Amino acid sequence: MARLATPPHRTGLLVIQPLRRRYCAECQAGPLALLVLEEGAPRCLDCADLAHLVFLPRGDTALTRRSREESGLSAVVVRFNRRKSRYERQGVLVEEAGLARAEQRCLADAEARRRRRIRDARRRSAEDVRFAEAFAAEIRRLFPGCPAERAREIAGHASARGSGRVGRSAAGRALSEGAVVSAVVASVRHVDTPYDQLLMSGVARHEARRRIGAAVEDVLLGWRAEGAVG
Repeated sequence: MARLATPPHRTGLLVIQPLRRRYCAECQAGPLALLVLEEGAPRCLDCADLAHLVFLPRGDTALTRRSREESGLSAVVVRFNRRKSRYERQGVLVEEAGLARAEQRCLADAEARRRRRIRDARRRSAEDVRFAEAFAAEIRRLFPGCPAERAREIAGHASARGSGRVGRSAAGRALSEGAVVSAVVASVRHVDTPYDQLLMSGVARHEARRRIGAAVEDVLLGWRAEGAVG
């Protein structure tokens, strides 16, 4: 027999998916989908006393491992790969009751993972809310004239998880003044000036920024003023 890609299970039981038509040397049944070699002769699963086992294809490592743990008897199923000149695992034969118990264990784990994902999502959502509030508060500290609702809008936009915006950068997470000012400037540029229209009309970005620079500064000066209405 050609070498195995990986060694069989510790029980040593090995079942083969033949590439050619093979018949049981004992009962003559065939052609066989699965066989066991005993003293070089093929045996069907009935004659090898393995017919009560069920086939579990490879792919789910946890289910395979647990099915073996839950089965009193199991066997590795292999098939010869001509191109690689070796036998490769295709799955395992396990007891049906053992497979059922293993599936229940995996389902329990899946439910536990689902509950953990929900808890993690809630925790992240609460963290995001707290961070957006802190970001908005820092905007209001630097720009006391910025309306409170506008500050919250800027903070929410800049700090959205997964957005890649300045609020999610290291500087933004640290609430550095530069990051906060950058978020405010970006908002003013897009909301309070014709910047977007200039870009849509074909004006180059740097030229568009030059044209609206004074308007941006006017808004920022007004927001920096103490006691402005907000």
